[in-house]
Amino acid sequence: MSAQRTVLSTQVGIVGGGPAGLMLAHLLGRAGIDSIVVEKRDKDTIHATHRAGILEAPTVRMLVDEGVDGRVLTEGHEHEGTVLRFEGESHRIDFKRLVGESVWLYPQNEVFLDLANARERDGGDVRWSVTDTEVVDLTTDRPGIRFTDAAGEDLEVRCEILVGADGSQSICRRAIPEDERTDNFIEYPFAWFGILAEAPPSAPELIYSNSEHGFALVSQRSETVQRMYFQCDPNEDVDDWDDERIWAELQRRVEGPDGLRLQEGPIFDKTVLKFRSYVCEPLRHGNLFLVGDAGHTVPPTGAKGLNLAFCDVRALAPALVEFFRTGDGTGLAGYSATALERVWKAQNFSYWATHLMHTQPGENPFNQKRRRGEFRAITGSERGAAYFAESYTGWPDEH
Repeated sequence: MSAQRTVLSTQVGIVGGGPAGLMLAHLLGRAGIDSIVVEKRDKDTIHATHRAGILEAPTVRMLVDEGVDGRVLTEGHEHEGTVLRFEGESHRIDFKRLVGESVWLYPQNEVFLDLANARERDGGDVRWSVTDTEVVDLTTDRPGIRFTDAAGEDLEVRCEILVGADGSQSICRRAIPEDERTDNFIEYPFAWFGILAEAPPSAPELIYSNSEHGFALVSQRSETVQRMYFQCDPNEDVDDWDDERIWAELQRRVEGPDGLRLQEGPIFDKTVLKFRSYVCEPLRHGNLFLVGDAGHTVPPTGAKGLNLAFCDVRALAPALVEFFRTGDGTGLAGYSATALERVWKAQNFSYWATHLMHTQPGENPFNQKRRRGEFRAITGSERGAAYFAESYTGWPDEH
């Protein structure tokens, strides 16, 4: 790298151009606050990365009401409930009736595309395909981001507030001294084997299925492409599984006396998704603030990842607006505590749902029968079902 850097100045510097970083930049832009976003990947690569796609109602409202795009309503699919299947019996949890809310099936990479297009439309400053990114001077009043842009020019962004929205491998989080942060985490002894297949939908809503053979999730992507998962060993090799073996495994995990059969078709994507729960405390260091996976990750069972990141943004954005408009840093001072209240609530639900749905390696009959009782307590009780519905569709903001 050259000794000379071109220095750019802005109010908020954001590391990470995924949905969380772009949504924050979008909200700040609507409030007249300048930002620069730097992202190591290019736009097409992010859009081509398949991710989960269940959006809570507040997430949908953010996309629509804040002027991002309405595609989530026209191309997404509203789900007013979901199915919990246990020992071959299906039990539908009616979200709409129980708590008056729905979720939307809309892939995360499409959320990203809507946000990226909105930033381009609105003249937002997003630097794609950067390299050698580092953050500096986090505890000063002018923290910085150093990087090399796509054209090979060495740049430096100086800002008043720096936001780390750079995912689970966050360089921003790692820049916080180890003796000034607490890393809370657990790893799970199983993973998900995920597929994308060319097939019609097998069901109108998601099916979470627990059987003696292990867990399976039957999801959808479109009228012609379906997303499905089954529980596997974290070290499973996708190359050991051909289409015939995959479909046989999925079918036996949902089979039951009702004769449920999944619609099959050619599989064009296979991946093993490992599970980890993580929370960084606090979510602030000096003038650095963490949002989304940079500060916390959850297993995918409870569909909280992207939604929780947007909850962070909904807490941080108004605090930043207040700070830049009035100089009042009260909201910023309370951001970490406010966000962590929701984070730990979501961690609890995700942990609970994961253990409810999955069979532990070497599990004994007591645990198997206890889980049966837990399923009955949820599906056989109005209040039990309402707890699941409220937790899955999302809680009201607490700020």
